[in-house]
Amino acid sequence: LLPQTLRWGLLIGERNTAELIELRSGLEIYVARIAATHASAEARETIARHLDEMRAAGDDLQAFAKADFAFHLALADAAGNGTLRDLLHVVRSLLQVYSDRAVHTREQAELALAEHEAVARALDANDADAAASAMAVHMVTAGERLAESAR
Repeated sequence: LLPQTLRWGLLIGERNTAELIELRSGLEIYVARIAATHASAEARETIARHLDEMRAAGDDLQAFAKADFAFHLALADAAGNGTLRDLLHVVRSLLQVYSDRAVHTREQAELALAEHEAVARALDANDADAAASAMAVHMVTAGERLAESAR
């Protein structure tokens, strides 16, 4: 299915890509909200490990992208809703062809890392509103980078 998914990602076009970016944003914000109150200690440790991987990536933007992807999947796992996780994974897979190229510079990676750290801090505080707000901020900048990559 992966080659088919990548082919669909290439064929969805700019308008549908924008709609998928909007859908992803809503799903990620909701996931962050739920995860803030449902995440186990183990899930929080996994999320923190992916943040460490992002920090350690340095100038290796591929490693950063991989850790970023893992962070979001771990966050979805922490929410404890398998259907929501699967739906988010499908949307991210359709956008993957763009996501892998979305962070072009070390500065963009540092900004994305700071945004991920804000989400993690809200999770650690069990603050659903702050988690959703931090993810909303991240989704604005991530959405802009994805849309730029899709052009």
